[in-house]
Amino acid sequence: MLTRRTLLAALPVAVTPLPGTSFAAGGYASFLASVREEALARGLSPQIVSQALALTREPNAHVLKLDRHQPEFTLTWAQYRARVLPASRIETGRQAFAAQSSLLTSVETRYGVDPRVIVGIWGLESGFGKTTGSFSVIDALATLAYNGRRSAFFRSELLKALVILDHRDISPAGMTGSYAGAMGQPQFMPSAYLRFAVDGDGDGRRDIWTSKADVFASIANYLARSGWRQGEPWGQPVQAPDSLPQSQTGRDHRRTLGQWMAAGVRRADGQPFSRPDVSGALIRPDGPGTDAFMVYQNFNVIRRYNPSDFYALGVGLLGYAVA
Repeated sequence: MLTRRTLLAALPVAVTPLPGTSFAAGGYASFLASVREEALARGLSPQIVSQALALTREPNAHVLKLDRHQPEFTLTWAQYRARVLPASRIETGRQAFAAQSSLLTSVETRYGVDPRVIVGIWGLESGFGKTTGSFSVIDALATLAYNGRRSAFFRSELLKALVILDHRDISPAGMTGSYAGAMGQPQFMPSAYLRFAVDGDGDGRRDIWTSKADVFASIANYLARSGWRQGEPWGQPVQAPDSLPQSQTGRDHRRTLGQWMAAGVRRADGQPFSRPDVSGALIRPDGPGTDAFMVYQNFNVIRRYNPSDFYALGVGLLGYAVA
């Protein structure tokens, strides 16, 4: 969850089984052989499977270190906002938005998704394409499938990664990402890639690593297929009276804007809402006297990308700020 901060240790460690788990019988080579057998049974290219699995010779100790040692503490919204929306990121985003405005406009025309939200996701996921992860996805997924906390999940993702390679969208060596297998500039897991990645530039490949046309189109396709409502906002900052009980806030407490106005809620500039018939929910993450937002259906669509209110607010606010 992006409402928390993960502290990562950098020193290598010996590979030992997690409590309640055990290494596959016969060791890592036997495990990889079983993956190969399953992949070939699904009709995947023996050559591609061999090239891919050759990228992992033993469990990656650094991947396991990052997966296992994740001391976390809960951030307030104010702390989260300060970390993900610094002035430097907003300025970088403005430059990126301006440079890609023509491409983003064409993606908006095709998918009906607000380009500001596309750029917000792009910015939070990979720093506008600059930080995509340098781990071999095959190596990382194989390691976690062999001895991770969710081995069945990662084995499934590993096989889906092999399917992607079989489609020739990316070379085995070029398939890089995070230690947990999230790939490219939009940080798709292989399962999300297979569902939502698209060829935005018409070259016959879905390249979410280097093609911005494919990156933007894939993010837009993800949101469009998750229920994005064209022409509607995700939300907006508002003023809410401190006397309004916190129990009446949250995504599950939807009212018309007319009803919210009767409770004392106003736009950020203090003016009444122009559409009292529209339904929305009040989000006030840190409680009375702090930031408040009115959110609409598209806010929930952003949460389909990452199920965190903080993340969805960060995406929306970053997108508005850079545009």
